[in-house]
Amino acid sequence: MSVAEQLNVNFLDPDLLADPYPTYKTMRDSAPVYFEQTLNAYIVTRYDLLREIIRDTETYSSKYDQFLNLSRQMAFDASPKDVQEKLIAIDHEMVDVPPTMLTLDTPEHTKYRSLVSKLFTVTNVKSMQPHVDTIIQETVDRFVEHGSPADFMATFAFPVPLRIIADRLGIPEEDRDFFDDAATAAASGLRMSPLTPDEMVKRAQMALDLQKLLVRLTEARRTDPRDDMITILANSKLEDEDRYLTHGETISILNQFLVAGHETTASSFGWGMYALCRQPELQDELRGHEDHIKTFCEEALRVDAPVAALPRLVTKDAELGGVKLKAGDIVMLNYAAANRDERQFEDPELIDLERSKTGLHLAFGSGVHHCIGAPLARQELNLGWMRLLDRCKNFRLAEGFPAPKAEPSLILRALPYIHVEFDKI
Repeated sequence: MSVAEQLNVNFLDPDLLADPYPTYKTMRDSAPVYFEQTLNAYIVTRYDLLREIIRDTETYSSKYDQFLNLSRQMAFDASPKDVQEKLIAIDHEMVDVPPTMLTLDTPEHTKYRSLVSKLFTVTNVKSMQPHVDTIIQETVDRFVEHGSPADFMATFAFPVPLRIIADRLGIPEEDRDFFDDAATAAASGLRMSPLTPDEMVKRAQMALDLQKLLVRLTEARRTDPRDDMITILANSKLEDEDRYLTHGETISILNQFLVAGHETTASSFGWGMYALCRQPELQDELRGHEDHIKTFCEEALRVDAPVAALPRLVTKDAELGGVKLKAGDIVMLNYAAANRDERQFEDPELIDLERSKTGLHLAFGSGVHHCIGAPLARQELNLGWMRLLDRCKNFRLAEGFPAPKAEPSLILRALPYIHVEFDKI
């Protein structure tokens, strides 16, 4: 029996996904390219092997839509017939959403990415800093006024990036309550938490209503343009085809920003708070030291990457880490495992404010698919921790509340709650 067979890892086990790091270490050491039978995919856990995949976009394609749709199809197949009928009826009303940035290779990927890249240049993000800082300071005020104990996710980590991405998209104030709920539901589709039949129908209807909102705003921005992302998408043309984006293409791009611009940044705040509670000595070292806060943000992203893994489709026979792959295989780039690879990072479980080259982590991906919103996420995280530590000290886990625990997901490492106590400064 091979080492891989002896491991017998089941990546659909919620307990494993809640605390996967001991298993990741075993896999890195003994089977860094591990075939997981339940997923019918290879899990890649070593840093150097992820870099090899990322560089070779010809062999490892980002056209993996079919793999992502498997969990949705499994949930549909397991639901009662009346629920299936309701879901089918809702689906018939929905706009067809084609692949755009995340699940395309160059040059198709580039033509979509270039449309929105201007919103996330260093210069543009810097110009947004006063607005972002205002949102953060207002949210810190409410967090402090709420008092201790508090669910940090509900009172700070979720509201900040959600309001910022809503502003960047151009969501009107009167639609914000619905948008907040719909954006949260869109990200939850990548999780494995079981849904009741009623919840499945409710989530599908919310997705349809969100599409209708985005289509309405897209059409409105063509006659009444504003300084927001929807206006850019509504009025931009694909140069090689000399046409405007379809509603489906626009929705596809905007849906990706709902997850990338909201859920992952919220999770980064949550895991950062958990790190401060585990290493409380960091709090005084960070307070008032902007450079240390920048290092902390990078280290927190590395130690608990909010995007745990993403797949790639093998396009031709290849060999990776001594394992032979065939065309049509799926490999999962496990960023969370690679970011704690001892071969790349000394004492990888610890946040080290003296660590050099902190930007080598893979929390934002790398290569052509490096997260386009990374400059904005870094800005939010740096300003957020600066303002929080100016107002609060002695963050610690609150007694009498459940311990922080990641929601089960192959893709996202989301933290739904973290109850903390703190002292006001």
